[in-house]
This record gives sequence, C-alpha cells and structure tokens, in this order.
Amino acid sequence: MRKLLFIAAATLFTGAVAFGQSNTGNTTLNLTVAHEASISVDSSDNFSTTGSVFNPYTATTNFTYKIRTTKATGTGTITTEVTTDFSPTGGPSVTTPPTAGDALTYSCTVASPGTGCSGTQTASTSSATSVATFGADAHSTAAGNSGSVAWSLTNDPVYGTGAYTATVTFTISAT
Repeated sequence: MRKLLFIAAATLFTGAVAFGQSNTGNTTLNLTVAHEASISVDSSDNFSTTGSVFNPYTATTNFTYKIRTTKATGTGTITTEVTTDFSPTGGPSVTTPPTAGDALTYSCTVASPGTGCSGTQTASTSSATSVATFGADAHSTAAGNSGSVAWSLTNDPVYGTGAYTATVTFTISAT
C-alpha cells in the first residue's frame, strides 16, 4: 500500500511539472560609446641638479592618461601651461626671466597610441603647449597609459636662494 501511494504521489508531481508554464522575454540593449579622456598627474615634483655647479635644474612629472577618440575623424591632445609662475619673486620666472637665456623647457614621452611632443618645448604662462597628440580611433588600455614630461630650468646665479614654486596645469581632450 505504501508503495502504491508513493508511485501515485510521484506520478502526480511529475504530471504537475510536465504541465507547468514557462514564459520568457527579450530586450535589446543599446549603447553609444563616446569619445572620452582623463589624466592623473604627479601632485608635486622637486627640481634637483647634479654634476658641475650651475648645471640646469631638472625634474620629471609622470602622468597616467586614458583616451578614446572617434573612429573616423577623432583627435586628441595633452597640453601643459604654467598657470602660476614661480614665486616668491627673486628666483626663476617663466614670464620674465632675469637674464636672457633663462627658460623652463621640457621634452615628453607617451605610450602608444599617442605621439609625444617633438624635440624641446618652451613652457609658457600665456598659452598651452603640446605634450602629446592622438589620431582617429586611439584607445588607451583600461588601466591607462603612462607618459612623462622631463623639465629643465636654467640654473642662473642671479636667482636668490630659497624655495620657489610654480603651478603647471595639464589638460587632455578628445574628439
């Protein structure tokens, strides 16, 4: 009798599953990927000099960037501008060097797909200067690509002793 009840219960359960309903639905996910760019720059870099006296001061600013330009006609740039000249007065100045030949210059490197600036650039307080350019359909890695700016500043004996600071702004753009 128990065996018969078990078989009857199993048959009823199997029947309920066999006649159960199923329902599905679909959706289409749409996505438009736009051009984008971001940059993260060292917060502070210290100039130093090595070798003979009055050799130029040098420093390196490292940065990580992410970029995506449009497929057919996209472009991108990384630029830099000295937004606050060296202070206090009495030391180096990007806008009005104490003597002819004083200059804040730089060279730059970036990882592919970018092209770093060509040769030595002179920093400016009045306009942005090139660090890197990107062409159409440029893509960085998901973690970002690396780059750097190697600074050189004349070590002029006219400068007063002490600490001086300047602010440099990096800007990245993509179309």
